[in-house]
Amino acid sequence: MMRFCFDLPSAGGLGLRRLQWTANPVNKASIKVAEKMGFVYEGTMRWTLVLQEGKEGKGSREGDPVGGPGRDSVLLAICWDDWEGEVRERVVKLMEKV
Repeated sequence: MMRFCFDLPSAGGLGLRRLQWTANPVNKASIKVAEKMGFVYEGTMRWTLVLQEGKEGKGSREGDPVGGPGRDSVLLAICWDDWEGEVRERVVKLMEKV
């Protein structure tokens, strides 16, 4: 999928410049997989999602019209120059093991 996203249209791809991965900060396994695939941590975006009532998250304020707990998201990304630099080879080697 990453190859399709980053390859230029002349090579059958989309020619994207950037891919993003977002994960719940408590989901360490997801973050670890992203980093293993070459994604780079860029920061944590606060209050990105409203969760359903009953889900565990950040408490909402009294009188909030949306209600429900909130969640932050960790943002990781790969850019085309990372991909062409070294990440493509890393991903190819990882996928050969699968």
